[in-house]
Amino acid sequence: FGLVSHDTAADPVFNYANRPALQLFERSWDDFTRLPSRLSAEPVLQSERGRLLERVAQQGYIDDYSGVRISGSGRRFRIENATVWNLLDEAGKFYGQAALIRAWRPLE
Repeated sequence: FGLVSHDTAADPVFNYANRPALQLFERSWDDFTRLPSRLSAEPVLQSERGRLLERVAQQGYIDDYSGVRISGSGRRFRIENATVWNLLDEAGKFYGQAALIRAWRPLE
């Protein structure tokens, strides 16, 4: 499985990825952790991604996310039935969002 998270910046930046996620996104740790998470989606799909993140923010999590993403080399892949949730620190303060990616398939 892939596991990723991003921070709380106005334009959230990825701050974590496990090895399977780095391989899926075809990026190094340094490259991935400088990448605004919106850039993992094609520009035409970024509004869909925005709606997803708003839904997670309101509900706390979702477990039915599917969407197209782009790897570092430009390859497109579809994430299927991922779980996305809000990250909270020990005091309950919003810390960002994370995603568990169990299934994906290449599109090209």
